[in-house]
Amino acid sequence: MPAMEPNVTALERVFELARSGECATISDVRNRLRAEGYDCGTIEGPHLIRQLRRLCGAATHLSPEQPSVSGAKRTA
Repeated sequence: MPAMEPNVTALERVFELARSGECATISDVRNRLRAEGYDCGTIEGPHLIRQLRRLCGAATHLSPEQPSVSGAKRTA
């Protein structure tokens, strides 16, 4: 597991982890942050949590080849 980067804030790392596909949940993100030496206190607030959940879900559940969440493809 990588150590804390001196030029990367905890909030920046949170978004990196959420987009990476390595963390499926907010708990996974928090666990990784702690393991890397970051403070998890920055992961607060309903808007941030909702945004991170969306990013984690998008990164772990959908690849570019998969259809949209609804499963329906639009036709012209």
